[in-house]
Amino acid sequence: MKKLISPLARRKAASAAGSAAGSRLGWLDALRGMAALVVVLHHFDVLRMLPFGGIVWRNFDLGVFGVMLFFIVSGYIIPASLERRGDVRGFWIGRLFRIYPAVIVAFVAAIMMLPAGDGSVALLRTGDNLASLVANGLMLQDMLGVINGMNVTWTLCYEMVFYFFVTALFTRGLHRHSAPIAVAFAGAALAIGTALAPQLLLTELGSVRLLLMIVTPIVLVGFWGVLSGNRKATAAGALLLGGLGLVLITLNSRAVAFETLMIFATMFAGTAVYRAQHGGLGRVPALLTCGFVIAAGVLVGWLYNRNGVQESTWTSGWKAWSLSYLAAWVLFGLCFLLRGRRFPKPLTWLGAISFSMYLLHFPLLRTIGPPLGVPPMPESTLGKIAWTAIFLGVLLVASHLMYRLVELPAQRLGKRVQQAANRRRPSAAPAAPAAGGPGVVLGRQPEGAAGREPVAAHSSGGKASASD
Repeated sequence: MKKLISPLARRKAASAAGSAAGSRLGWLDALRGMAALVVVLHHFDVLRMLPFGGIVWRNFDLGVFGVMLFFIVSGYIIPASLERRGDVRGFWIGRLFRIYPAVIVAFVAAIMMLPAGDGSVALLRTGDNLASLVANGLMLQDMLGVINGMNVTWTLCYEMVFYFFVTALFTRGLHRHSAPIAVAFAGAALAIGTALAPQLLLTELGSVRLLLMIVTPIVLVGFWGVLSGNRKATAAGALLLGGLGLVLITLNSRAVAFETLMIFATMFAGTAVYRAQHGGLGRVPALLTCGFVIAAGVLVGWLYNRNGVQESTWTSGWKAWSLSYLAAWVLFGLCFLLRGRRFPKPLTWLGAISFSMYLLHFPLLRTIGPPLGVPPMPESTLGKIAWTAIFLGVLLVASHLMYRLVELPAQRLGKRVQQAANRRRPSAAPAAPAAGGPGVVLGRQPEGAAGREPVAAHSSGGKASASD
């Protein structure tokens, strides 16, 4: 009898554990699903189709809302992913296979679908194809003065630099200090505002290719270090990448200074939430950190996003920036408070395919529209509903297929590559303690991980991004 009951009991226990894990992950999936849909509707120009869309557009920016929401989610889960692994090489192999295969497929599809004159795809269409390939291949193009290969990939640069920072902090045992780092970035955003001109390095050097000749070897050596499995080489490579990232965001970001700095303040504040949840940071310091970052995000909009600066942030004015930034935190906070509940499956499914949605929605919009005579937007209500349904239907099907046929196989391949690398040369433990603080135990999945790494998508104005 024991032999008959035990397997059944184990299956029930596994099922219950899976359900609990799914519930814990659901709030993050739901956030990504909602944000991805907002991004899509933003680029779909849905506000032009609504009776009071003009009023909403002047006071609320769907793009800023979506991108900041996803940056919060990335800040929450990316450091947790690294600390759960306790392995810098494994983290980077996972990241590379998580992002690059889907991005490459999206680039190929977009180039095939869209004509050369379509400005939303610029890879191999800039007049300097070598610079375009190298900068976009490093996923640092927005920091190097190179046009984004697709207009929706700009925030991948910020994600990449955040990975640089997280890795460098982890190898030095400084990863638990996310709260003061978030406050420092937010304070710098308030203090600097627009005083620091964009792309100072490029202006000084006078050549994109010369900048690439300096940056590319640094990145390659840094990656060699973090992928080596050797403790000293890993630490050196991580510091090299982290230092480069700090130089680039300070001296050569395309965006205005307060926007760049607030992006990193937002991500590290998301990490502070994770630390507080798992005992690595007190609740009061975490609340003070998030409160300061949120206040800074609202204030920089009021102080600086005016007098033409909004043309660089792709917003209509300070209210559009500030209210959207605040709303992103409000929604994240609400979902965080409801994290123990089960979220609707359509939302969690949207979260699963959000990276593919983010990558494909703009090329599909430009491909589907012309045969249907759009633009201009349909004038009748029925026409608007039909156009919206067609676009969303095609996008969801294409995104689901890409998720199943590209993303998941690439992730499985990444795990096999990591296992092969460990067999060939086991990765050395980091020089610094890996624990994220009390309550954070490496080797165990953080709440919200549930056996797979979440994905994020980001967008703002005419820009967008994804991954986590």
